Amino acid sequence: MKHETLVQKDRDYVWHPFTQMGMYNQQDPIIIEKGKGSYLYDTKGRKYLDGYASLWVNVHGHQNRQLNRAIQRQLNAIAHSTLLGSSNVPSILLAEQLVTMTPERLQKVFYSDTGSAAVEIAIKMAYQYWKNLDAEKYAKKNKFLTLHQAYHGDTIGSVSVGGIDTFHRIFKDLIFENIQVPCPSFYHSDYASEAAMMDDILKQIESILQARADEIVGFVIEPLIQGATGLFVHPAGFLKAIEQLCRKYNILLIVDEVAVGFGRTGKMFACEHEDVQPDLMCLGKAMTGGYVPLAATLTSQAVYDAFLSDTHAKQTFFHGHTYTGNQVVCAVALENIRLFQTRHLINHIKKTSTTLRTSLENLLKHPHVGDVRGRGLMYAVELVESRSDKKPLEIAQVEAMIAKCKEEGLMIRNLENIITFVPVLSMSNREVKQMVRIFKKALQHVLKGRQ
Repeated sequence: MKHETLVQKDRDYVWHPFTQMGMYNQQDPIIIEKGKGSYLYDTKGRKYLDGYASLWVNVHGHQNRQLNRAIQRQLNAIAHSTLLGSSNVPSILLAEQLVTMTPERLQKVFYSDTGSAAVEIAIKMAYQYWKNLDAEKYAKKNKFLTLHQAYHGDTIGSVSVGGIDTFHRIFKDLIFENIQVPCPSFYHSDYASEAAMMDDILKQIESILQARADEIVGFVIEPLIQGATGLFVHPAGFLKAIEQLCRKYNILLIVDEVAVGFGRTGKMFACEHEDVQPDLMCLGKAMTGGYVPLAATLTSQAVYDAFLSDTHAKQTFFHGHTYTGNQVVCAVALENIRLFQTRHLINHIKKTSTTLRTSLENLLKHPHVGDVRGRGLMYAVELVESRSDKKPLEIAQVEAMIAKCKEEGLMIRNLENIITFVPVLSMSNREVKQMVRIFKKALQHVLKGRQ
C-alpha cells in the first residue's frame, strides 16, 4: 500500500497515545514498516537508528531470530488458554525464572500485560494486604507515599500515585489522595550539595512517617531513575535509605522497575545497585525483549500468604485479565532471559554505557546543554536557554532538533526540553557513537548563531 494511502487511513482512523492529534495531522508522519537489528525502516524506505528502543523496550534488536522462533514454537503448541483456575507451561517456567533472578525477598509472580497494570495490581495488593491482616487495626491505611514528578502509568490507580501535573491534573477529581515528597533531583534543586539535598528529603520523609505511618500503605518509587519526568537520577544511597525507613515504620516498599528493569541501568534490576529487597516489584517494557506486551507484579511470601484462605471468596485477590499469563508472551520472555545470559548482555551494556556517557558529557561544552545525567543505557540531555537560571529551551527548538535527528536517521524522543537516549540494549558501540553524532549535528544545526 502506498505511503500516501496509509497516511490518509492513519488520519481517518487512528488516535495516537500521548499525542495532540490536531498537530500530528498537520504533518507527514513516519510510518514504520519493518525493523532489523538496531534500525527501523519506514514506508518510504528510510532507515533510523532506534535511539528510544521503540519506547524503551527493545533489547536484542528487531527481527531477532531466536525470539521469532520462540513465538513460532509456542504457536505450534497453543496460543492461549486462561490462567483463571488452570495454569500453563510457559507461565510456570517464567515465574520460576523471575523469582530466581530478582531480589530474594520476592517469591510470587502475578502476571498482567502493561506496566500501568503491574503498578495498579501492586497498589491493590498492598492495600488489601493490610486489610487481610487486620481490617480493624489497619483501618486508616489508605494512602501511599510517593515522589513528586513520579510517573507510574496511566490507569486511575497508577495516576493516583503519580506526580506529573501535565499528565495528571485533569484527573484530580477521580484519583485518590497520596502523600508526596520532593523529588531528589539535584540539578533542579536549590541545595548547596547533593548530600544536603538527600539528607533534608530523607528527614522530611521520616517526619511524615513518624506522624502518619498508620495511614500509609506503602512507598511507591521508581528506583534510581524517574523516567517519564525527564530521567531524574537519584543520589547514591537514597533508595537504600528509603528501604530502611520502610522497615523502621512498617510500610511496604513497592518498586516500579517497569522502565529501569531488565538491564536498562547496567544491572539486571535497578534494586541490585543498592542491594534493596522490596516487598513488591513491578516489571514490564523490556520483559519480552520488546516484542509483545507482558508485565508482572512480584511479591514477598508474606504478602502472598496474607491472601490465603480455605474459605471461598475470603481474602481472595479479585483481579485478573483475559490474557493474564498468556503462553506466547511468556514463551518470548523466557527466550529473552536466556539471551541475556548467553549473550552476556549486561557486560555489553556496561561497555556501551561508558561510550554513551562520555560522548554525551562532551556536549556539556555547549552553552545550551544544562545537564547530562543517567545510568546504563538511560541518559538525558537537558536543554536550556541559559545555564545560569536553567530556563528550559523553547519547545519549538527542541522539536526542531528531534525532526532534524529523524531527517538524519535517528529516532529519539524528548520530554519537553529534555532529550532522552534510551537505545536498543544490544546496540553496538559504533551505533551508540553514531547516535550521539547525529544529535550533536542536530543541536548545532538548530542553534547555530546562538552559541
